[in-house]
Amino acid sequence: MKNFTTLTLLFILLLFSAAANSQSGPKLNSLPSASATIYLDFDGQTVTSAGWNGGNTFTVGASNLTDAQITEIFERVSEDYRPFNVNITTDEAKFIAAPLAQRVRIIVTASSSWYAAGVGGISYIGSFTWGDDTPGFVFADRLSYNTKYVAECCSHEAGHTVGLSHQSTYDSNCNLVQTYNPGTGTGQIGWAPVMGNSYGQNMTGWIDGPTPYGCSATQDNLTIITSQNGFTYRPDDYSDAVDASAYSLGTGSFNVSGIITTSSDKDAFKFVNTASGNIHIEATPFGLDANNAGANLDVQMSLYDGNKNLIRTYNPDNVMNVVVDTVLSAGTFYLVVSGAGNANVGNYGSLGSYTLSALKGLLPIHDISLTGSATDAKHSFNWKIIADEPIQSQILEVSNTGGTFKTLSAINSATNYYSYTPNQSGTLYYRLKVTSIIGQVMYSNILALKDEGNQIKPYSVSTFVTSDVTVNAANNYQYIINDMNGRVLAKGIGIKGTNKINIQNQPTGMYVIQLFNNNAKQTERIIKQ
Repeated sequence: MKNFTTLTLLFILLLFSAAANSQSGPKLNSLPSASATIYLDFDGQTVTSAGWNGGNTFTVGASNLTDAQITEIFERVSEDYRPFNVNITTDEAKFIAAPLAQRVRIIVTASSSWYAAGVGGISYIGSFTWGDDTPGFVFADRLSYNTKYVAECCSHEAGHTVGLSHQSTYDSNCNLVQTYNPGTGTGQIGWAPVMGNSYGQNMTGWIDGPTPYGCSATQDNLTIITSQNGFTYRPDDYSDAVDASAYSLGTGSFNVSGIITTSSDKDAFKFVNTASGNIHIEATPFGLDANNAGANLDVQMSLYDGNKNLIRTYNPDNVMNVVVDTVLSAGTFYLVVSGAGNANVGNYGSLGSYTLSALKGLLPIHDISLTGSATDAKHSFNWKIIADEPIQSQILEVSNTGGTFKTLSAINSATNYYSYTPNQSGTLYYRLKVTSIIGQVMYSNILALKDEGNQIKPYSVSTFVTSDVTVNAANNYQYIINDMNGRVLAKGIGIKGTNKINIQNQPTGMYVIQLFNNNAKQTERIIKQ
């Protein structure tokens, strides 16, 4: 697991020399004009530091990640730090040019054996301002070279360097439940704090919440970051007022980008509709794909008329973007974009970048409404499409998480129902993809269906561990642990209640545990740190 050590007094002279003759890989910058710099170093380094390896010089190798993986990691980390006036870079020249007390190097390496603890990364709290180039480390090999995991660990370790401790969870009696807050929810809006355990959630962000030092020892991430490191938030890019100061989008279709930097930040835009007609508006957070993977901003959009009267606020429940198809009369209108809370998190950390776009004119597909039910292990669907043009194709899509969808069935365009029996239990997410004969593509609402018989798992399993797997069981059970190649590593018997299965002698990485008895079977993935 990500870890840190607090140093009260540290005077270090560091000497870095490149392990390779020249920097390789893409040179990327999130905000090149910023002085403050977080450098993601994927090339390997020779390090001399009193803070690491007992002060003995050591060399760590490159990350063994591809350019495409490095780019994705950069994009994910950049979005985490998008609200701030700091440059995320993969260019060593930018790091060297930055002020000594406003920079940190995060070394992403496949060489982890020098650090004995089975953690995904390490760094010192507050080292960003020490002025001696004390680096942090992220161990790509211990994170299975998974770009999502490596990116989350980079943001987490960089978070330590700018002054942050871990975020934890407590019960109602102030007893520590989890040192690393794993967040809550599923799908696009499944959320976890950057300084907790954010490996398994799509939406990650900053939080004002408890630390391991007590349930009342809360940590205001945003205030700490912007008050202790010589940089603050990015300058506001758009006025928040619904008046003449709102940014003009003109009279035609438009496409603009913006950043929500604080929970109170709002971006206001004005546009003129020259004639009554259809308009298609999208407000989309930064993401790596159409399912908003890696997005941190849950977008809310409000539409006002020319007299500044609110027409409607759009904030879908289960997705982070907003899509609106409507008919507007001729006249002046305003759009206001902001971050929003959802079922899993408030708007404190709903921050990041977005694009706002609109198409005016013919919109043959006006609305797609998907409904469904789960009965007797069968999932059944009905839908209604309002369109001016014939429908060319209908595809029902399914997802295990609500984030990434795949085709379940292509359905005849004259049909508006479908039914099948899933081959897996638990919650499944569905949406309908519709294409008109002129090529317009639209998606329905996302529908979550859960079998009534599978609402409660019989076993609660700690999936991120360092030595013991904790299993809370409703009844006696048997278990089998396999590696990712299917090799059986351990098997045994557990009893009703709390059990611990020791895997301390196993190397770091991913494993699968199967738990079963005569009445139930459950499979979980374990990540040993």
